[in-house]
Amino acid sequence: MKIQTIPANGKTIALVESEEVLVSDVQSALDLMATVRYETDADCLILPKTALDERFFVIRSGLAGDILQKFVNYQMALAIVGDFSGYTSKPLRDFIYESNQGNHVFFVSNLSEAIEKLFRGE
Repeated sequence: MKIQTIPANGKTIALVESEEVLVSDVQSALDLMATVRYETDADCLILPKTALDERFFVIRSGLAGDILQKFVNYQMALAIVGDFSGYTSKPLRDFIYESNQGNHVFFVSNLSEAIEKLFRGE
């Protein structure tokens, strides 16, 4: 795992790069948030889709809701970057749409969109 920071307008966004799954359950999400806060003092995080266990994208598992609730509770905005077009589940598509309407969690296709959403969300 590699963590970079993106500073702008007095705010720091942490960009996490990883080829492996970093978030597979609630505890691993909490551990990631703690590591990012400790190393960067950022309250915004950009994470590649590939860093999430595929179970995250099965809405009926409840994993996405449980994990994203922790991000909201601990006041860390999150942008998940990747291609979500391959998912055909209506509940997942609705979940992504609703998340993108808020201010804390975003599903985006590229880094520049992630940065834009995180700056807008605060």
